[in-house]
Amino acid sequence: MPRITIAEHDIAPGERRRLEIPVARLVTETWLSLPVEVVNGKRPGPTIWLSAAVHGDELNGVEIIRQVLDRISAANFHGCLIAVPIVNVFGFVEQSRYLPDRRDLNRSFPGSPRGSLASRLAHLFMTEIVSRCQLGLLSMDGD
Repeated sequence: MPRITIAEHDIAPGERRRLEIPVARLVTETWLSLPVEVVNGKRPGPTIWLSAAVHGDELNGVEIIRQVLDRISAANFHGCLIAVPIVNVFGFVEQSRYLPDRRDLNRSFPGSPRGSLASRLAHLFMTEIVSRCQLGLLSMDGD
């Protein structure tokens, strides 16, 4: 498996790494970041993304991704797994479906680097995560 670069972080084959990709700074000067865990296997295979909590109040997928990551070893993995357990970090912190600008992140893809907060987060997710993958799985909770 080749090296993979995400947000200027270089992950070698056989390496597992947690990343924080800065999204925006709150009025308190606190940065909120996109949490990413990369498992870059030693053996060749597809690059896959798993994500959850596009709506900040959808929690089931967060735990599912945690359990998947607990069972994977980079030494034995074929391919690369890019996991984003919480995409809507703003909604997750507030236990809300929406971002602070009251936009639905799920309706903001593919996003824009110069748009609303939702649009910028969608663009970041698409360019740094989805664009590097051949397969993906987004976990969404039902009503």
